[in-house]
Amino acid sequence: MVRDARHPEGFARPTVPLSSVVVSGDLVYTSGQVAFDPDGALVPGGLEEQTAQVFENLRACLAAAGCTLDDVIKVNAYLTDLGQFDVFNRVYAERFSEPYPARTTVGVKLAGGLLVEVEAVAHIPARQ
Repeated sequence: MVRDARHPEGFARPTVPLSSVVVSGDLVYTSGQVAFDPDGALVPGGLEEQTAQVFENLRACLAAAGCTLDDVIKVNAYLTDLGQFDVFNRVYAERFSEPYPARTTVGVKLAGGLLVEVEAVAHIPARQ
């Protein structure tokens, strides 16, 4: 198995033992993305602002592997407050179009003021 680790341009390197993006064959796997800006600071605001930043981070991860959000086939989302699912879902729906990726959303406890974490699996598009 080949694990081709990638790192989004302009982003701080993880301080924990993980790869932000791994390409294996024609699939791309992202680590869970949280609401840190490119300098590693938590974005101010609530779930809406954090979710928007998470998707910007996810876009950057996918771009490092030659993909976009349109190439995503599976999303796993983790929310600290499922009572705010509608806020997350609204921001999500602004980023994806039909047919939507398969998705799982679960409630979790996240550290350090994080309200949301999202990971994705994408298929590298065929080169034309």
